[in-house]
Amino acid sequence: MPPKLLLVEDDPLLASTLTETLSIDHQQVDCIGDGGAAETRLSREHGYDLILLDLNLPTRSGLDVLATLRAHDHVTPVLILTARAAIEDRVKGLDLGADDYLAKPFALDELEARVRALLRRRQSSQDDPLTLGSLRLDRQRQLFTLDEVSLSLPPREHRLLACLIRYAGEPVDKARLLDEAFAGESVGDNAIEVYVHRLRRRLADSDVRLRTVRGIGYLLESA
Repeated sequence: MPPKLLLVEDDPLLASTLTETLSIDHQQVDCIGDGGAAETRLSREHGYDLILLDLNLPTRSGLDVLATLRAHDHVTPVLILTARAAIEDRVKGLDLGADDYLAKPFALDELEARVRALLRRRQSSQDDPLTLGSLRLDRQRQLFTLDEVSLSLPPREHRLLACLIRYAGEPVDKARLLDEAFAGESVGDNAIEVYVHRLRRRLADSDVRLRTVRGIGYLLESA
């Protein structure tokens, strides 16, 4: 599956040029020209491999979009595109969680090189195993182990636990679980509660627990 990029840029000509340039590398590029619309899209869709984010946007600034994103998503790389020369803007963006920045005007070759570097870094991090206590997910083989013993799970329970371990230590609401673990499937709130109950039983005698955070969602943590 080709990498999926979100370009947030309000200059129509630049947005068109960048979309065409990045698409040539067989990448899927969605483009939005408004900060508020970008926030809405990112709150509903979590499958992007990279976000290219202008700072000077209508309705919501790029820094506001970045701050909101990082409050809920700590892993998707963000490349800031900015015409602002002030060092404090760049520093603030990096402090808010941006992975890199590129000052306008920039050469398209440099943009492509930075995009490739960030995508390689993301792929490398996705290949690393995820661990929480004695629970381990080998992401390359998509296999769970618990206390070094294979943990065989039905597909839906596997996807649910994989989503929860990605956000280990922070509550995950049902909307995100539905979006990331069951995208495109007809799964209701009651079904999620059934899967959570089953996972709790599987983890019952381990050092990992899955608990309900009332009014928010579910939290996977070390016991």
